[in-house]
Amino acid sequence: MLHAVSEVAPSGAASAVGAGPAPSLTASSPAPSPTASTGRLIGLDLARGLAVFGMYAAHVGPDPSVGGPLGWVMEVARGRSSALFALLAGFTLVLLTGRPQPRTGQAGRQAMGRVLIRSAVLVALGYALTCLNTSVDVILAAYGTVFLLALPLYRLRADTLALIAAATALVLPQVLYPLRAAVEGGSWADTVIAHDPLARITDSDGFIELFITGAYPVLTWLPFVIAGMAVGRLDLTRPGIRSKVALLGGTLALLGYGGSWLALHLVPGAQAAVSATADGGSAASAWWSDAVGYPTTSTPDWLLVAAPHSQTTWSILGNTGVGLVIIAACLFATDRSARLRRLAAPVIAVGSVSLTAYVGHIIAIKTLGIDDLPTSAALPALACLAAASMLLAVAWTRAFRRGPLEYMLHAATAPARLLN
Repeated sequence: MLHAVSEVAPSGAASAVGAGPAPSLTASSPAPSPTASTGRLIGLDLARGLAVFGMYAAHVGPDPSVGGPLGWVMEVARGRSSALFALLAGFTLVLLTGRPQPRTGQAGRQAMGRVLIRSAVLVALGYALTCLNTSVDVILAAYGTVFLLALPLYRLRADTLALIAAATALVLPQVLYPLRAAVEGGSWADTVIAHDPLARITDSDGFIELFITGAYPVLTWLPFVIAGMAVGRLDLTRPGIRSKVALLGGTLALLGYGGSWLALHLVPGAQAAVSATADGGSAASAWWSDAVGYPTTSTPDWLLVAAPHSQTTWSILGNTGVGLVIIAACLFATDRSARLRRLAAPVIAVGSVSLTAYVGHIIAIKTLGIDDLPTSAALPALACLAAASMLLAVAWTRAFRRGPLEYMLHAATAPARLLN
């Protein structure tokens, strides 16, 4: 998600704007051709850049209720951008711990140490941004925790990781639902929160919020990262691999959203039950849209929806599918078209400094007070924010290898080199 590829190789954005081809992904990797390596890195940065702009659209852009093509684009950005970030996080975890082969011995221990430090920094940064009290549900604390939980799996093969991702997508939403119901229906949660050190330090509901009740519960965001790890273990330079990733993504999207549509229409009373308990409107669009509102435990029929923030199996399958299609498309496009790489260079630059871009937009929202704008002002604000991000990112990546916060994160992991 918010780790640029430049943590393990020079920025793809730098290559896109004329700095030359990037070297191999890891020190132990066999050196692929410059074209393949550069295209692969730039493709990931392009996907990150699109995810960043999707976040901007969800946080600053017009409400989807404006309708028309603009409303559709705003709706698509919601939830799916954060899922794309999580998929890319899994890919980043593989890059950090060794690709194509996982690091072992001292190098492996140092890589694990770097990931542990990164996770701690991201959790702390996430809670610090939450303290700004913007309308944004900050993902960094959950992201850092998921990154940590997925670390023990870094040596597994792609097929094994894919099976684990599928199993967690099937099981964990069914675990989350009764846990949320138990938290909402019992006083025991208040007792746990009162004795939770994380709750006291962060002035939140602590681990219960992080794992169960938050906007990004760790239990249902773990499958995205593991799925991204599975993709990271693939040799994406082999003929046909990227096509298979795209085909798998399309199949998962059809299964997730189509399965939810069928379930809501075939299960008697499901749509009426969801509509009666939803924050938003009718459940007619709950198979793909957040218009239905946020998760509720008032009815188990909620498990049939695929709204991007619903934390259901259907939503995980659908969002993962969309993310895989986007990643495959970005890899295809940047590898095969030098003209597209030049045209997309500003977006690629934002993707290469995605942590800085993400944190920066939350600070901008707080400073400028643009988190609750009327529809007439929301689109200009979104355009200005995106344009400013691209201009600053292009200027920065022409001169520096990493973004400002990416440098901070890299420096924070330096003690891991002391591990023997």
